[in-house]
Amino acid sequence: MTAGVQPDQHAAARNSSAETHDVVVVGSGVAGLSAALRAAAGGLSVVILEKSEKLGGTSAMSGAGTWIPANHIARAAGIDDSPEEALTYIRNASPPGWQAKEDALWQAFAQNAPRVLEFVEQETPLRFALTDEPDIFCERPGGKARGRMLSPLPLSRRLLGPYARRLRRSTLPHLFTYQEVYDDDLWHYPVRAVLRLWPKLLWRLATDSRAQGNALMTGLIKGCLDKGCRFSPETRVTALLQDDGDGRITGVAAERDGVMVRFLARRGVVLATGGFEWNQELYTRHFPGPLDRIASPRTNTGDGQLLAQQAGALLERMDQANIYPTLPTRYEGRLHGIPLTFQTEPHAIIVGRHGRRFVSEYDYNIGEALDQRDPETGEPLHLPAWLIGDKRFLGRSWPFIWYARKDPKCLIKARSLDELAAKAGLPADVLKETVARFNRFCQQGRDEDFHRGESSWEQYKAGSTEAAFGTIEQPPFYAVSINRSIIGTKGGARTNQRGEVLRPDHSIIPGLYAAGLAMANPIGTHSIGAGTTIGPNLTWGFICGESLLTSNRSDVSDEPRAALSH
Repeated sequence: MTAGVQPDQHAAARNSSAETHDVVVVGSGVAGLSAALRAAAGGLSVVILEKSEKLGGTSAMSGAGTWIPANHIARAAGIDDSPEEALTYIRNASPPGWQAKEDALWQAFAQNAPRVLEFVEQETPLRFALTDEPDIFCERPGGKARGRMLSPLPLSRRLLGPYARRLRRSTLPHLFTYQEVYDDDLWHYPVRAVLRLWPKLLWRLATDSRAQGNALMTGLIKGCLDKGCRFSPETRVTALLQDDGDGRITGVAAERDGVMVRFLARRGVVLATGGFEWNQELYTRHFPGPLDRIASPRTNTGDGQLLAQQAGALLERMDQANIYPTLPTRYEGRLHGIPLTFQTEPHAIIVGRHGRRFVSEYDYNIGEALDQRDPETGEPLHLPAWLIGDKRFLGRSWPFIWYARKDPKCLIKARSLDELAAKAGLPADVLKETVARFNRFCQQGRDEDFHRGESSWEQYKAGSTEAAFGTIEQPPFYAVSINRSIIGTKGGARTNQRGEVLRPDHSIIPGLYAAGLAMANPIGTHSIGAGTTIGPNLTWGFICGESLLTSNRSDVSDEPRAALSH
């Protein structure tokens, strides 16, 4: 995290060179670029500041599953849906108690999400396709078995010209589309998948085309460039500029090439800097307990959250995150996490530190279960946790072996469950009882404890209820560390339904907006669908852009002061 502008540096900030734009966007992920694109399409001048040399943030690394209800692509496919049904589903699928605080934002999302997808396809080269995934809780009121989950089709990174080299690369195989990864079972049969798809893959290699997050961000960056947005990479925002009178945010102070620069904003500043998972102090405070890996760029150090706080914003949902299992890999020369669904295997279960299961291994919200905390102490209830499997688990996927070898500490091998328990620090008697109970469930074809493989979502992932089961009895046995892994935290500045940042008394900080993982995200750790990070964040960025268009702020003070920064 960079040092902030201190009081004795205010004069330096005031005397630094200045650029004036209608809108300043801080961060170049999906939320930031959606806000920039909407504002620029409406005729505003926009500059996008990114502290990294790379553009795209966590979004560029993602699988880019995009949850957009009532969209025009589903409608063309004959699937009935509406914003009202989507809102009903969100209310029924979200955690108890969240509606009282988040319903206004849910309503804004449900109404605007269909517009966002049409707008993005109109204003960028992006094209989306439906995937076959159902809503996670599609049995609940308002749920849909298909039609809300989409992914971008491949795009050539050459569309970006000189910016192509600045697009952030991913640990995921973006040569494949989101649906191809599933249809061709890339995880279990990578060679077969390549052989089936080789003409497409060869063409993508020849044209430097990629799918998933790289396609998403290629399209959004291209759209922003075509609308006249200016990108300023390697520009670290160090403070918000704030009017002494009403506290209006009038721009930012930033460091670029070792020089302090002011970016003044006639309409407002949008904070879209991502999460704070790489800020050790913030992360430790809000997520106590074991951490396996982080799967986002190391630049996600809480800039937006701390900037907002210093400007007087209310921070909320700081204990929420996109939590999902990862395996170790190397990224930019260092150990990193790659999010992979390796826990949904028939011959494997997940146990907590007491040796007992606590969740269905096929539950999409496995991260929420891993993060469950003691209400008294705030400490995790189940961690450290382990995936326990036999030799058939390991034999189902050589990519698993490839990644597990990147960090030898994540995998334990033993000749018996007693030995495995000793190595993993688990109570042997309890672990053996847990495995025996699961084996009985396998024989009867029903998980009496956690209903593994019974919901529509879990049947989709397993192929059938029966396919979700496989006994654990053939040595050697394996234990795989499966603690929290973070793809992005979801806490930040509390906003209203227009994306405007609020103070603790819920008054508006004029000129300050937040979106994506830098806001108090109204869809937290508990996901309501695959793609409910990208889709909603794309929408809340769009909402910020629309709000900026209706702002009548047209003057900028010549001498804004620098708010104390992080």
